[in-house]
Amino acid sequence: MAHDAYRFVIPVAVTGVVFILLHLSYISIPFFIVAGFVCFFFRNPERQIPEGNNLVVSPADGRIINITKNGDGEQTISIFLSIFNVHVNRSPISGKLEKLEYKRGKFKVAYDEEASRVNEQNILTIKGQDIQVVVRQVAGLIARRVICWKKTGHTFQRGELFGLIRFGSRVDIVVPERVRLLVKVGDHVRGGSSVLGENA
Repeated sequence: MAHDAYRFVIPVAVTGVVFILLHLSYISIPFFIVAGFVCFFFRNPERQIPEGNNLVVSPADGRIINITKNGDGEQTISIFLSIFNVHVNRSPISGKLEKLEYKRGKFKVAYDEEASRVNEQNILTIKGQDIQVVVRQVAGLIARRVICWKKTGHTFQRGELFGLIRFGSRVDIVVPERVRLLVKVGDHVRGGSSVLGENA
């Protein structure tokens, strides 16, 4: 379970225990249900990180809702995370966190394409040995907090945890044109273990 969960779980669970001690067990039930859901939401399952120097793995769990290419040939893969998906995020490549930018914005629904431009987000630029990628943690209608635990200059290993988005969201990853994509719109991916593409 991600450590951010404890600030939510402990107060709710303690409140439930207090009601039990006051012999008001029926009132405690909703508190334990909420505590259970928070533990479920902040779960952090172990993942088998694939080997191979040229692989780009998914930074998040969820469903691929869009793949676009801009005028420079860069490819953007957009992943929608429902409230039931794992919400911790992982580095898609091994490399250095060259830049971390926080951008204030709106809270449009995360599957709306405009969300990538106007919503609150963290933008991470990660530079590997022969590839550079950009990962955007995008807040959604329900998700009101994007969190990155790492600082600029940190060196990632592929699949390493770097943050999370609370309660439903979107993650975009921008890769160079030469990356051969191995996924398509509609595919379900898992952070750290699903291969999105190969760097040619």
